[in-house]
Parts: sequence; structure tokens; C-alpha cells
Amino acid sequence: METVIFMGVQGAGKSSFYKARFFSTHVRVSLDLLRTRNRETRLLEFCFDTQQKLVIDNTNPTRVERARYLSSSRHFGFRVIGYYFQSRVADCLQRNSGRSGQVPDVAILSTAKKLEVPALDEGFDELWYVRIHRGEFLVEQWNRT
Repeated sequence: METVIFMGVQGAGKSSFYKARFFSTHVRVSLDLLRTRNRETRLLEFCFDTQQKLVIDNTNPTRVERARYLSSSRHFGFRVIGYYFQSRVADCLQRNSGRSGQVPDVAILSTAKKLEVPALDEGFDELWYVRIHRGEFLVEQWNRT
């Protein structure tokens, strides 16, 4: 089975990418939707118990925040694939201003400040880099060590 972990600031395109690429195959686990860690934990447990593919659609900016999903996924025998979203603050602020459910600019700036580039040694089986170019998602193989 498979856990996909998204990483990037608000407005980087994570939820839109989920809809385009994973909607038909993976359960979306998102604190924006679930609102509490308790609900998130219960949904994660359900996915692990039923061997359901899932996507963690949160900002996950730091190694520490990602570690909880990585260790749980590994414990249940899931492969873990990471998608790191290009997070140019100006672009994210612009996209955020044009969407429903906007977050305050300070939230984007705060997340960007603590965003840590992921590494395979965190426990990922694969890492991918995602950027938006001319309104399309471009997914590139990870080339950092």
C-alpha cells in the first residue's frame, strides 16, 4: 500500500494536484477538512487497517511534522512517496488571493519561513518535485540527495 505526503506552503497547488492525480485512487487526509488531530488520527488508522492508499494533504513543512506520517506508514508496511511543491511565496500569495477559503497572508509567510526541503533519508521511498507552469502541473524526478 501507499502513503503520499505533500509538502509545500498554502497556495502551492497541493489540493488541486490531489484532485488531478489522486482523487480516484487515494483517500485525502487533510486537516483543513478534518479540523482536529483526533479525526485525522482516526482516518489514518482506518486507512492503515483497511490497506487503503492515502494522501496527506497538509503543508508538512518540517522533518519533524513529516516524521509522524512516515513512521506510522512504515509501521503498517506502506510505501511512502513525497511530493515537494515549489513554494515561491509571491506565487502562493497570488493564488491564495484568488481562491475561496483563503488563508491569511501571515500563514503563508510563516509556513514558508519554516519550510525544510525533504530528503530521502527521512524515510521516503521516492521523492518528486512539483511546480506549476502555464497552469499545468509539472512533476520532475527528485535530484537532491
